[in-house]
Amino acid sequence: MYKIVKKRVLNPTVTMMDIYAPMVAKKAQAGQFIILRVDEDGERIPLTVAGYDRAAGTVKIIFQIVGGTTMRLNAKNEGEYICDFVGPLGCATRTDGVKKVCVVGGGVGCAIALPVAQRFKELGCEVHSIIGFRNKDLLILEDEFRACSDKLTIMTDDGSYGRQGVVTVPLKEEIEAGEQFDEVITIGPLIMMKFVVATTKPYNIPTTVSMNPIMIDGTGMCGGCRLTVGGQTKFACVDGPDFNGFEVDFDEAMSRASAYADFERREREACCNLFTKEVK
Repeated sequence: MYKIVKKRVLNPTVTMMDIYAPMVAKKAQAGQFIILRVDEDGERIPLTVAGYDRAAGTVKIIFQIVGGTTMRLNAKNEGEYICDFVGPLGCATRTDGVKKVCVVGGGVGCAIALPVAQRFKELGCEVHSIIGFRNKDLLILEDEFRACSDKLTIMTDDGSYGRQGVVTVPLKEEIEAGEQFDEVITIGPLIMMKFVVATTKPYNIPTTVSMNPIMIDGTGMCGGCRLTVGGQTKFACVDGPDFNGFEVDFDEAMSRASAYADFERREREACCNLFTKEVK
């Protein structure tokens, strides 16, 4: 059992937790993920390592409340426990040879982008961060990004905070203004990452994307997280989650990602009904 040491609501749909898992905290690196189960009868879900404290033995996770399992996880409070917390899994984000990087995050993907930006800053890199949200109410981790970024640009779809527009606009502006990035790393919705890649490709700027497809066992055995990368089948859990964005088949990934949308909706509704009955 793994204790929830700290819980913080970041916005109405996103929650952050610090989990006491000293063996995971000892080895975790930016870009890796864990798989957890809320209880013995629960499903396994992957969540990216959003931070870690090796001394305290805690691992930070940030999740969006989208289905039944994340609703059950969100119902847990500080001092309570979750059943399983396995990791770290996947490959850490590559940092070798990078002196200047642009980290582009979208929505809850910023929870994954933050530890990456922090790691590059720790290594002495110049870090430019661009983060985007639908509106001001969904903004998360602004202070944390400011602390690790030499330049931070915040975009909102409706213009309620920062600049109005999508993340590719300031990215292209910086490139055309002469910024020489060794690499662009983008993490967020598939459609956003697809267009970030489309923005950087004409300039031949190496672009890494963090893929989070359907995943079950985290060992490459189930095949649920398969992707087509460079014309070959790859598995996000063992070959990734980071991949060369120029080689990812985003259309296939988006098609597979939508396969369980109806199931997630039904599970969320069932979970809502369960909580309602418990309250009554």
